[in-house]
Amino acid sequence: MNPAFSVIFFTTLSGAGYGLLSWAALASMTGGIPARALLVALLLGMLLCGAGLLASFWHLGKPLRAWRAFSQWRTSWLSREGVLAVASFVPALLLAAAMLPALLDGSAKGGMPALNLAGHAIAIALLACATATVYSTAMIYASLKPIPAWRHPLVVPVYLGFAWLTGGLLLATLASMHGASPGGLPALFGIVLAAALWWAKQRYWRDLEAPLPATRGDAIGLPSRKASVFERPHTEANYITREMAFVVARNHATWLRRFAIVAFALVPLACLLPVWWFVHLDATPWLAFASASAIAGAFVERWLFFAEAKHLVTLYY
Repeated sequence: MNPAFSVIFFTTLSGAGYGLLSWAALASMTGGIPARALLVALLLGMLLCGAGLLASFWHLGKPLRAWRAFSQWRTSWLSREGVLAVASFVPALLLAAAMLPALLDGSAKGGMPALNLAGHAIAIALLACATATVYSTAMIYASLKPIPAWRHPLVVPVYLGFAWLTGGLLLATLASMHGASPGGLPALFGIVLAAALWWAKQRYWRDLEAPLPATRGDAIGLPSRKASVFERPHTEANYITREMAFVVARNHATWLRRFAIVAFALVPLACLLPVWWFVHLDATPWLAFASASAIAGAFVERWLFFAEAKHLVTLYY
């Protein structure tokens, strides 16, 4: 498939943003993070989500008609994603408003003040909406039967894993910048998550080497025959050849895979290990570098996700 940069920016930035909102909602219920850090996390999460949603408009042929996508939420994962993406801003703004009293009375340097029952309901709603948005984004691709690479069972877990990893690293960085120690347990969870993503992508790429579950004979209605091409079915480039028949060189794909693994897995692991092991370490530069590296790795991984996917229609073309 043709890897459109607008969609890559959208899935990467919004994934990090909704992952950050998910962790901020969870942290607001458990406490231990300063209110100022949570407020900045909520604002940054909404900024990343908004930037990702704006980037997605670049891929539309007629952006002014984008509002029509919201009406098909009963049958379309794209429509569900749009509805949930916008709905997530409501509890995010309400939760951000709940931080203001702590900032005004001077208690922002301490832990997050205890939420009342309504505050917990808002935080749960934000956690559910943000997670469901990322799930819906993944299902847009996982539901497409003509593209076997996107039907892989690891597509949805990997989308969620990248959102949680990048969003969690961003929240840990903001908390450390505001004087809160990330603690051994969050760092250990980040280590496990980065290692799990490493394993998942390695298995996904290994399975991607398998041949397509159909042949050229199937594509032209002769499943029992071995068809060969003697003349192309088109005389000039068209939408299918531009969007569905993108080819990335195997050598380039190998190096990009290695770079992605180093960026989203090895570098965060190397940065989180000292944070987990040394309690009194200044974790801010380590976490900031891990966050930037993980987002860069997610961007490359997402480019490969689109570039290496093969549409079954290419069997005919």
